[in-house]
Amino acid sequence: MQLSEQEQVRREKLEKIKALGIDPYPAPLYPVNANAKEIKENYKEETLEDGTKNRLNYQDVCVAGRLMATRPAGKATFAEIQDSTGRIQIYVRRDDICPDEDKTLYNTLFSKLLDLGDFIGVKGYVFITKMGEISIHVTEFTLLSKSLRPLPVVKKDEEGNVFDAFTDPEMRYRQRYVDLVVNENVRDTFIKRTKMMNSIRTFLNNHNALEVDTPVLQSIPGGAAARPFITHHNALDIPLYLRIANELYLKRLIVGGFDWVYEFSRNFRNEGMDRTHNPEFTVLEFYVAYKDYFWMMETTEQLLEKVAMDTNGNTFVEVGENMINFKAPYKRISIYDAIKTYTGHDVSGLDEDGLRDVCKQLHIEVDNTMGKGKLIDAIFGERCEHNYIQPTFIIDYPVEMSPLTKKHRSKAGLVERFELMINGKEIANAYSELNDPIDQRERFEDQLKLQERGDDEAMFIDQDFLRALEYGMPPTSGIGFGIDRLAMLLTNQSSIQEVLFFPQMRPEK
Repeated sequence: MQLSEQEQVRREKLEKIKALGIDPYPAPLYPVNANAKEIKENYKEETLEDGTKNRLNYQDVCVAGRLMATRPAGKATFAEIQDSTGRIQIYVRRDDICPDEDKTLYNTLFSKLLDLGDFIGVKGYVFITKMGEISIHVTEFTLLSKSLRPLPVVKKDEEGNVFDAFTDPEMRYRQRYVDLVVNENVRDTFIKRTKMMNSIRTFLNNHNALEVDTPVLQSIPGGAAARPFITHHNALDIPLYLRIANELYLKRLIVGGFDWVYEFSRNFRNEGMDRTHNPEFTVLEFYVAYKDYFWMMETTEQLLEKVAMDTNGNTFVEVGENMINFKAPYKRISIYDAIKTYTGHDVSGLDEDGLRDVCKQLHIEVDNTMGKGKLIDAIFGERCEHNYIQPTFIIDYPVEMSPLTKKHRSKAGLVERFELMINGKEIANAYSELNDPIDQRERFEDQLKLQERGDDEAMFIDQDFLRALEYGMPPTSGIGFGIDRLAMLLTNQSSIQEVLFFPQMRPEK
């Protein structure tokens, strides 16, 4: 392994530390009893009548973290350590940590053999410096882990300008562990993502929904129109697919008697990658018996309003140049009206040839494998979708676009479906679910014809799911939310890679 000069120096320091009889990687138990954030938020200092300081509950603290900065000051050093909550200044005086004549621990270990990035533990008491900074006066110091690679050193001047920032996207995504250490805003993004998911769980649990797990390895990749990843099960000697959706399994549970089920599903689609697509992604799907898509629209509004408040403390969220308001209610527009508004074409009565002619006039690229549903989807995606910035329900899709959706109760040729558009992107997709097993079989057979035409995203026929429907599924409404895209909105990120800890990357050369 080729080592840089700094890496070689750190390994030499490692050997010197061992020569001092100090274990650079000691046993993991260290009695931490406070963190940087709570100390800085809660510490107060009172001067008593006799002139002494009353340091309240911070006379005996034990904190651990990475060494991120040092400022020697004669026989003492000011330094900063960073734990999972942020940074705090420490004050290390030689005679405090080395009260006896042997000053090796300070003069050699602390002053010469430590590097930025090393994990240390300190014990001491909290005080306020003359400059007014809350700090820890260290009385005991321990090396917890020696760092063998130098961290990028991000510097700020007095005006707040940043220098030597770790900003290259490819480096940040490949080395997310470094990104999290040196870029505080990155940690904040993922903390918000977790807040968002916890808020969703709380909402659903408070409505007595049941969280479930369904198979990731499936014999038939159902529930969506997408190209799957294929693997092989050696013991059974059969091909298996990584799931593209969990919809059909959740519906089986509705057949089985549950009224409301949900799952945060890790899905996999063997398709392109861009700023809004990763081959591995997270979807929330839930299904509710005896409800329809009108009820689902109202529930979606309630859920997202709550999630925005829980995540950001406000229903208004800044997303790029736009200010998105998650406050209910949201507009509802039919997909045909949306296409007419933004293209001038009424496509509601057109057949496949007519739709191809519209695509040609609008300079939208299509091919012979695309049926009526995909042609309409292409027109909407190219010319309409990006116009919907505020939360908007696009409703009442043509039946050809929705093989799993119940036919509209009053509009022939349409289904009871909506997609939620926010900031020009689809965030959720929902139906009044198709529960007629005969109609569902015919829809699957239509999908099979599209496969025969070369559409490798058309749905497979799932015979077991059809059997489940034949036992009877109650009227049901279901929805799927793109969790990664929702996280992008609530954290003001323009790329899906920014809200995934470890996005898919090409192998390093």
